[in-house]
Amino acid sequence: MYNLLPFRFERLKDKEILVNEVGDFLIVPTTTVKRIVDKEIKKDEELYKDLTTWYFICEKSIPELIDLLAARLRTKKAFLNNFTALHIFVLTLRCNQNCIYCQATSRECRESAYDMTQEVMVTAIDLMFKSPSPSLTMEFQGGEPSLMPRLLLFAIETAEQKNEEHLKQITYVLCTNSINLTDEILNICIQYRVLISTSLDGFEALHNHNRGKSDSYSHVVNGINKARTVLGFDRISALMTASEESLKYPKEIINSYLENGFHSIFLRALNPYGLATKYSDWSEYYDQFIDFYREALDHIIDLNKSGIFFVEEFSALILRKILTPFSIGFVDLQSPSGIINSVIVYNYDGYVYASDESRMLAEHGDYTFRLGHVSDHYDSLFYGEKAQKIGLIWANETIAGCSDCAFVTYCGADPVRNYSTQGDMYGFRPTSSFCKKHKQIIQHLFSLIIERKDEVLPIFKRWINSSAG
Repeated sequence: MYNLLPFRFERLKDKEILVNEVGDFLIVPTTTVKRIVDKEIKKDEELYKDLTTWYFICEKSIPELIDLLAARLRTKKAFLNNFTALHIFVLTLRCNQNCIYCQATSRECRESAYDMTQEVMVTAIDLMFKSPSPSLTMEFQGGEPSLMPRLLLFAIETAEQKNEEHLKQITYVLCTNSINLTDEILNICIQYRVLISTSLDGFEALHNHNRGKSDSYSHVVNGINKARTVLGFDRISALMTASEESLKYPKEIINSYLENGFHSIFLRALNPYGLATKYSDWSEYYDQFIDFYREALDHIIDLNKSGIFFVEEFSALILRKILTPFSIGFVDLQSPSGIINSVIVYNYDGYVYASDESRMLAEHGDYTFRLGHVSDHYDSLFYGEKAQKIGLIWANETIAGCSDCAFVTYCGADPVRNYSTQGDMYGFRPTSSFCKKHKQIIQHLFSLIIERKDEVLPIFKRWINSSAG
């Protein structure tokens, strides 16, 4: 007689997907769960071997397996080991675009009151170096941070100087719309190997529509090509944001990325912050986004089958959690939540926020996730009363509607999204757009594995290896 180990399950495509505590999965015929629970599985069945090998049942006493499972769980949660690694510095709220979905509440270029001072920058960098993480990422955001070349250079030079004492590995990332990539900016990027993260919403008419500028596309593409020429092809990446208009053109958006020399895309849905809050029917939007996502992913798979290597980055992140024993650094798919644990934001005015979305709420007068000011003590910001309050409800494994979900190990917790859309940090999964989007994407990936395993698994594994590299 065998013993049961903890696992969850989901019925999908006339199959049952069994997932254990560390994310191992088995796809089995329906009614298998009942047979397992009723202890009807016989030792001579191949299924019996699979269930024991992948820690769904055990013949020996459970305590003998606890250390093995604990080690594997530690691997899954390894992102917690070194605490906050991503530090976002909002250099300014000024911007040279007029995006219809702007989440950052950007300001006109002339409004210098929304620029970070050097004094705030120095204090924020001091806080960053208090993080125990041996590897740090300084990400510069806005508004449009390329409008602040002197502050950008000052920030990097200050970090480099202070790092002579701390000896951490620092990665610099400039998040820019690529319209203002001047020689001055690119020289900074050359000197300090700054990575550029840009955004491209698709083909010319769509991109211009989303950016509120008739000439945005041409300037962005010119900026991308200039950066590639100066920095190298692999130093610049892009993502898109799917406006309501974008949802009509999944294949065209993918093709535009190919035409512009990209080999990957991150299909990103709108988030309910800033100007994007004007969308009245979020349920309808996310239904349409899932349809858009599926069609885009099918097109990407077809491209790979034809010999064109192209990655959908969000799928690759989820697949890494499904198909490997390792953790990932993507904040939205972490439990405990990536806010504070993995990311922190230093706003232009010196206030510190639990995440990028947190400071977007603050721009509309809601300071729920403001942790304090850069002048405050490190412990009061990262371990203070607000952080502890958030920490009570930021783990999927303890949240109703998540704790019993088969996909809990693949998903993440987002108290900020819960609060902004549902009025409290705990949230309610049956009406959660965050839950709806993630669960349906995970289900779709499993459906592909069930129905087209031989076709898609080699492609998915190449994506994972590419992302890991």
